[in-house]
Amino acid sequence: MLFARSGFKTTVFALLAANLVLFHFFGTATQTLDTAAWLVLLVLFEIETAGRVRLDGWRQPALRTARLIAGTAIVAAAVGYVLEAAWLDALNAWLWLAVVVLLEVGVRLPQLVSLQRKGFVAATGIVYGALLVLVAVWAWQGDWLDAWDALLWLVAFFAIEMNVLDGAGRERNGYPVHHAPAGTRTRLHRWHAISPSPMRC
Repeated sequence: MLFARSGFKTTVFALLAANLVLFHFFGTATQTLDTAAWLVLLVLFEIETAGRVRLDGWRQPALRTARLIAGTAIVAAAVGYVLEAAWLDALNAWLWLAVVVLLEVGVRLPQLVSLQRKGFVAATGIVYGALLVLVAVWAWQGDWLDAWDALLWLVAFFAIEMNVLDGAGRERNGYPVHHAPAGTRTRLHRWHAISPSPMRC
């Protein structure tokens, strides 16, 4: 089961890396920057949630610095799409930024989310629903690379969600887990408890 999941995630990461190469040769500079920055951020999420590396000492500040750099590049790419009038790409970029905001709110302000659960569920559903609509729009336009890339990113974030579920399950069953710092782990578990993620089966 774990081997199959590991193979699944490896395949997704490899496909995303292949997409980065395709955007480099056939896309715009903004698309290349956007895809590269998100791929770095996804790898950082994988490191933080997979539970295979202890995030102590210098690792935690290094992780935060890398996330800040990747996040800055993502915002720059989102602005670039607007300046280029690439409206579908711009909408997709800002929707994914909204996903990050929702994740951060869920992790850092769990009590607020608990008090406003219905509104949070609605906002989460709207954002992910809009991302799925964009996949359909790109496919309808015959822009298969963008449609494939957008769908693949949804699958990738599902894989990250599985990390959180798997980490909680290993702890409940008494298996050793390499943890992030206690505060981070607690926030992740609170997020899992309150999250209405539409990617969860």
